[in-house]
Amino acid sequence: MGIIRNQYMGRTFIEPTEQIRNMGVRLKLNVNRALVEGKRIILVDDSVVRGTTSRKIKEMILDAGAKEVHFRIASPPTAWPCFYGVDTPNRDKLLAATMSEDEMRDHLAVDSLKFISLDGLYRAVGEAEGRDTANPQYCDACFSGDYPVAPTDQIEKGFELKAAE
Repeated sequence: MGIIRNQYMGRTFIEPTEQIRNMGVRLKLNVNRALVEGKRIILVDDSVVRGTTSRKIKEMILDAGAKEVHFRIASPPTAWPCFYGVDTPNRDKLLAATMSEDEMRDHLAVDSLKFISLDGLYRAVGEAEGRDTANPQYCDACFSGDYPVAPTDQIEKGFELKAAE
């Protein structure tokens, strides 16, 4: 294992400040230099939200002597906040809300960055045809911007829904 995770540390993306998130990543993850030094590393992560954790992991891998760092993300880009129980930041803090995939790659300063597509995610959970836009089977609002129930309390605070296509 090239990165060892401290099982006693929780999620870092929900911490209130970047300084605390950065410190949390350093405490949560330890790189095994003997396994990564001189190698091209492909990291698989569940998501990129603000990019704080991804940038710190990339720095830790490079500091341990890796030649290249590539990211593969097992979710589509998170471009919309979740109002249904996942503590995501305001939309303007989400990398995918303000940057293209190439811009995110440059911002994270990694050699490559690829996300699974929304259709690919649906196929991965057994939906043979991908996402049924007329009748989605899962909430995917954080990826698509299509909220199953309009977040009226957030709209009252000025949140703007995705424009109808």
